[in-house]
Amino acid sequence: MSGDAPTLFETMNPATGAHLATYAVDDEAAVEATLDSAADRFDAWCDRPIAEREALLEDVATVLRDGKDDYAALITDEVGKPLDQSRAEVEKCAWVCEYYAERAAGQLQDERLDGAPGTKTYVSYEPLGPVLAIMPWNYPFWQVFRFAAPHLTAGNVGLLKHAPNTLGCAQAIVSIFREAGYPEGVFSSLQIPTDRVADVIADDRVAAVTLTGSTRAGRAVAAESGEALKKTVLELGGSDPFVVLDDAPVETVAEQAVTARTQNAGQSCIAAKRFVVHEAVYDEFLDAVTQRMESLTVGDPTAEATDLGPLARADILEQLDEQVRASVDAGATVVTGGEPMSREGHYYPPTILTDVPDGCPAAEEELFGPVATVTAVPDESTAVRVANDTDFGLGASVWTADAARGEALVPEIDAGNVFVNQVVQSDPRLPFSGIKDSGYGTELSKHGIREFTNAKTVWVE
Repeated sequence: MSGDAPTLFETMNPATGAHLATYAVDDEAAVEATLDSAADRFDAWCDRPIAEREALLEDVATVLRDGKDDYAALITDEVGKPLDQSRAEVEKCAWVCEYYAERAAGQLQDERLDGAPGTKTYVSYEPLGPVLAIMPWNYPFWQVFRFAAPHLTAGNVGLLKHAPNTLGCAQAIVSIFREAGYPEGVFSSLQIPTDRVADVIADDRVAAVTLTGSTRAGRAVAAESGEALKKTVLELGGSDPFVVLDDAPVETVAEQAVTARTQNAGQSCIAAKRFVVHEAVYDEFLDAVTQRMESLTVGDPTAEATDLGPLARADILEQLDEQVRASVDAGATVVTGGEPMSREGHYYPPTILTDVPDGCPAAEEELFGPVATVTAVPDESTAVRVANDTDFGLGASVWTADAARGEALVPEIDAGNVFVNQVVQSDPRLPFSGIKDSGYGTELSKHGIREFTNAKTVWVE
């Protein structure tokens, strides 16, 4: 490491600014040992019957539920999300484990194909090896488990590079797999800074890479992985449109809109960030959303009454504030909120912007916090144009009293996930992916579990 490279990571409580813990940065010897262990473990792990790997994953779900309150408290301490949301995150992790524990073998079974007469032809799905998972802080358990549950069960081994502000969660997750009976080396954590990730990607012991993070990080990982000709799956940023048609039940939709924008303090790639509203219901919708945003309880994330906790780090708060200020300077109107709260911790209030001009940050960039833009449109075709007027393409939702009408718009919307009359979400049963600057590759469902396998064509004559 260079002389100015960090030797310690420090985690902080975003609600209070208090120090939580200090973690040593892995030196080169520690990284070598972790990579060796992963590579050495792979052959025995992938040869283990998949029924045994499924049974171990079922045990992981049990460990998660048994320790749910403790794990939720850790998430809240490191990230700042309200405790009920942290508990829901842990529960969702248990669900994805149960989903693949029940279905992985069927999703990976050989697929018979029609070949030449007199031949036996099929595709087998075989694991690739150690997979590096570069994971973010915003859902510090869920993002990891939606990678680990399918891909470890498929026979790969995992190397987690977690965000520095959630290293307590990283260590807890490693412990969960060990407590469930996973052999050492099947799932490990690398405590390294970002500038050392490229060396790990280039290492011959690493077979593939997955990243959930920013578009900028995705470009870097894609370039580094491409240089080494390694498979990647990238789930990147989003600026999801929330399209409200003129027949939508406004009061019900407004309730969903606030949830879609403020869950986890708005720090989600699939949060609804741009409300695109038919002018016939625009005023009613804006009033209803404003009222609900202003009624949210912002405060201590450990208090059960809290709806909105702090942002996860000081730099995230500073960036969001800069984006809002620049947008207002460009002509946007603040309906409610609009500046950091004067209190201890990294708090930003629920905020609504209207009259957002083209070219300003609120129109062009991802706002990673509880800030919504609301735009009036005269008709469906304009709504689709505005929805697609972004470099991102992760999720989108359409709200209407006529589901068939909403479904008819789906082919016109450029996104990896389009939901009609439902908030965009990731679900173990459904494939999840983005297009454009939101990345590529698939997570979850039978499609996701096959991403880090060799789809091997077999011809027997």
